[in-house]
Amino acid sequence: MDWMADTAERRADPRALWPEVRSIVLLGLNYGPATDPLAELERKDRGYVSVYARNRDYHDVIKGKLKELAGFLAAKASSDVKVFVDTAPVMEKPLAEAAGLGWQGKHTVVVSREFGNWLFLGAIFTTAELPADEAERGRCGSCRRCLDICPTNAFPAPYQLDARRCISYLTIEHKGHIPEELRPGIGNRIFGCDDCLAVCPWNKFAQAGREARLVQRADLSALPLADLARLDDSAFRARFSGTPVKRTGRDRFIRNVLIAIGNSGDAGLAAEAERLLDDASPLVRAMAVWALGRLLPGDALNAHAAVRLEQEADSEVREEWRRAMASTVAA
Repeated sequence: MDWMADTAERRADPRALWPEVRSIVLLGLNYGPATDPLAELERKDRGYVSVYARNRDYHDVIKGKLKELAGFLAAKASSDVKVFVDTAPVMEKPLAEAAGLGWQGKHTVVVSREFGNWLFLGAIFTTAELPADEAERGRCGSCRRCLDICPTNAFPAPYQLDARRCISYLTIEHKGHIPEELRPGIGNRIFGCDDCLAVCPWNKFAQAGREARLVQRADLSALPLADLARLDDSAFRARFSGTPVKRTGRDRFIRNVLIAIGNSGDAGLAAEAERLLDDASPLVRAMAVWALGRLLPGDALNAHAAVRLEQEADSEVREEWRRAMASTVAA
C-alpha cells in the first residue's frame, strides 16, 4: 500500500488536489445488511464475502448519484465541481466528521448516529462558497467491541489500524502469500471482513440499505467452498462480473478459498485442495498444501509430499510442504 505514503501530501489538504476548491460536500449512502452478518461465520463449509461486495461495485452506483447532485449544485451556484469515490487521495473520513456526517470510530470507520457504521462515502468538491455544517464529535466512549473482536489483532491501539494484519487488506489487496500465523484467524472469510463493523452498538439505529442496485444478492452470501475451489479464470470472471470480488483476480481468490478450506476442519474438502496441487498458480498450490496440512492425517500428507517435493519448481511451494510436514511431526 505504498500509494498511501506516495499521496500523503495531497491527502493532507484538499487544495493540493484541486487549488480552486472552496467547499466540500460529503455524502453517505447506507448499505446496512438486513441480517446479522456474523451468523454466517459459523458455517465453516461456506465462504464469507463482506457485505459491501455482495452486489454491484459501489463505485459505479455512487459516482452516478454524485454526478447528478453535483450537476444540480453547479447550475444552482454557478460553480465548478469534481466528484470522488475512493478514486483520488481524499481524506473522506476526517472530512465526513468535519461535515457532521458522523465520527471516526475506534476501528477507524465513520459511525453515524442514524445508520451505524454501514456507510459508503462520496465527496463533491466545488468552487462555491457554502456554509459549513457543525462538526460531529466522537461518541465511542469506553467501548472496545470493535477492537477486541478482530480475529488477527489488527488494532494496535484505538483509532489505529495495522493493515498488514487486517483481513480485508490480506484477502483483497495483498498480492502474495498471506503470513502463516495470520491464516487461522481468517476463518472462512474469503473476501473482506465485517467483524469490527457488525459489533458496533450504534448499529441499533441502523437500517437495511434501500438502494436497489446495492441490495445483497442471495448468491453472494454463504458460498459453498467446494464450488468456489473449482472456478477457473473464465468461470471466476463470469461468476463475479460487475462485483468488487472480481478485482482480486482468480488466483488470489482461490488462495483465500483454500485458507477457508484449511480452517474448515472438514476432511471432506481435502479432495478440493488435493486437486489444486496441480494448479498453474504457485500461490494456489502453496495454499493447497497448507490446507491439506490442516485436514489430512500425517501419513497421507507425507505420501503426497514424497512425490510433490521432487516435482515442485517453486521455492515458496516447496517451503510450504516442508512446514506442513514439520507441523505433522510436531503434532
